Amino acid sequence: MPTYCVNRDEQSTGEHEVHDLASNQGCLPDERNRFLLGYFASCAGAVAAAGRRYDNVDGCRWCVPACHTR
Repeated sequence: MPTYCVNRDEQSTGEHEVHDLASNQGCLPDERNRFLLGYFASCAGAVAAAGRRYDNVDGCRWCVPACHTR
């Protein structure tokens, strides 16, 4: 089961991106900017968990493309 984090820093568009920690795409935020969400069977669960912490969340287009909507 993948482990996900959300970037504490928002993007220029105001979104906090959810990332798969197993990614080798070069898109992970610095460790100090990661908020660990935990293990989820799908990115949808991780995005929902991030949404309980931040109002504006989206999946990373590189490592969580199934949940990238913007």
